[in-house]
Amino acid sequence: MSDSAIDFSPEIQDAIARVRDDVARLHGELVRYGLVIWTGGNISGRVPGAELFVIKPSGVDYDALTPENMILCDLDGNVIPGTPGSDRSPSSDTAAHAYVYRHMPEVGGVVHTHSTYAVAWAARAEPIPCVITAMADEFGGEIPVGPFAIIGDDSIGRGIVETLKGHRSRAVLMKSHGPFTIGKDARDAVKAAVMVEDVARTVHISRQLGAPVEIPEPAIDSLFDRYQNVYGQNPEGSLA
Repeated sequence: MSDSAIDFSPEIQDAIARVRDDVARLHGELVRYGLVIWTGGNISGRVPGAELFVIKPSGVDYDALTPENMILCDLDGNVIPGTPGSDRSPSSDTAAHAYVYRHMPEVGGVVHTHSTYAVAWAARAEPIPCVITAMADEFGGEIPVGPFAIIGDDSIGRGIVETLKGHRSRAVLMKSHGPFTIGKDARDAVKAAVMVEDVARTVHISRQLGAPVEIPEPAIDSLFDRYQNVYGQNPEGSLA
């Protein structure tokens, strides 16, 4: 059964199809960059123009993910019945993603991984200090730690929102759990997930050599502004 059976407008049907394609494809990037093992981790994407999002099914091998088995949910995390994938259980983090979408309307994508170095920082409940320009560029400062929260309800989502609301970072290290990232869309959130693991590894290695030197705040502000608003083709600015 197609999503059109739920009486969505043609525009919303097209938007759902695009987000299904994007979310299914982007899970391959988590594997490509070594951010997940087995079936852990998840990506979701908000459907533009609708109070809906698409998320990965729970416990399904990455090689088996397709646009058709992505799961369509409302912003309370309820599966939309009669749509492709609705016969499966959604990710165990669905309530957390839904909470983020409800409380951060600027967010169009959410990613969770168990990437090794970022999880190691989360296990220490220690923010990653802004000691390299790549962090200033991408995150606008340190990567903060969020509270410990139990998986399965919206506790994780509350912790993400409380930590990142008004913060320039698009990544949070949930204590004893791992990184969650947000973005303008699912691809943007995946980029943040790739970058948080990269800087987590680099800063860890730096600490083996001695105490890393933090970048002064004015320099961080300048680097962040340049990267978000000048660097690359057609820059769109940060989420914050």
